[in-house]
Amino acid sequence: MTSPVDEALLRSLTPGVIGILVRRGADFAAAEDAVQDALAEAVRVRPAASSPDSSGGAAPVRDPKGWLVTVAWRRFLDATRSDAARRRREDLVDAEPAPGPVPAADDTLQLYFLCAHPSLTPSSAVALTLRAVGGLTTRQIAQAYLVPEATMAQRISRAKRTVAGVRFDQPGDVATVLRVLYLVFNEGYSGDVDLAAEAIRLTRQLAAAIDHPEVAGLLSLMLLHHARRAARTAADGSLVPLAEQDRGRWDTVTIAAGVEILQAALARDRLGQFQAQAAIAALHADAPTAEETDWVQIVEWYDELARLTDSPVVRLNRAVAVGEADGPRAGLAALAAVDDALPRHTAVAAYLHERDGDLTTAARLYAEAARKAPNLAERDHLTRQAARLNTHGAHDA
Repeated sequence: MTSPVDEALLRSLTPGVIGILVRRGADFAAAEDAVQDALAEAVRVRPAASSPDSSGGAAPVRDPKGWLVTVAWRRFLDATRSDAARRRREDLVDAEPAPGPVPAADDTLQLYFLCAHPSLTPSSAVALTLRAVGGLTTRQIAQAYLVPEATMAQRISRAKRTVAGVRFDQPGDVATVLRVLYLVFNEGYSGDVDLAAEAIRLTRQLAAAIDHPEVAGLLSLMLLHHARRAARTAADGSLVPLAEQDRGRWDTVTIAAGVEILQAALARDRLGQFQAQAAIAALHADAPTAEETDWVQIVEWYDELARLTDSPVVRLNRAVAVGEADGPRAGLAALAAVDDALPRHTAVAAYLHERDGDLTTAARLYAEAARKAPNLAERDHLTRQAARLNTHGAHDA
């Protein structure tokens, strides 16, 4: 039976409700458990309403956040009463607030910082963010990451124990929060949860809570990448490289939104790595065809990005851009300065050798890159490239 409270709306209210419970005296772990129980109750049972609607069902809940706070607080009290420390918390039970409007204060931002605490591993931070801020169930997160639900439950429990003593009034690191959200986005889609869309939703929420150009930069980057999603795979599921994508399938409305957000962020003259990455994505999105891509500007942005991050991955991608802007031999010279143990290094070398006309070396490197590929789709794509060049060589012979 469908709840009159929209499930997506309830999930968006999750961080604020957790914050209210914490301010009332619940510790973070207990508050988060209670809110998850309340969310499950909202989906499972239609809340009672004061009057029936025209269809004979329950009337919509007038104050979804207040309803969720009330149910979650009662779940917390139920757990407290059965706890061995009941006597120490008796004052919380006696002081149960009456149902009604809830305070306007929003602890969403503090929850972001808590879930991205530096003491957590990246995987734990992502899982805790999806549960506490995103409102996803443990089952949904486990399905998205293709791991058993028990494994994900243990990961989340360990993460909650790790941050149990962290207070909401401690300053947080925006950069850490953004890294966690970008990790969520890069997981893409699996199971019944679209993590890319979820990451965009959470980043929008963060942008509404904090005025920071890098938050806007990350949101812009996500939108620009997400706009090309429909063109990234062929009908048979195989990967379609950027240069070969049908640009008519790109979402121009989403691209325009991403560019607008980026321009506003860049105008503040506080450049960060996500703004630089978004600028590169915007240049790709702006080109009517692959041949019209402004590779010279893209190289300049990669230079800025390398200055900001000194990342080997950035230098690897810069080598590709140099190969497009100045020719494949210039790209290979730039690639020579990058550690060849880096993932996808061999694939880049194969591409640049093919551009340079050395098809034999390129075919060998594509096959080698396929063996090193991190996922099946990429392995299949690289294998196809090697086969294509080997077939071409056989025809020439």
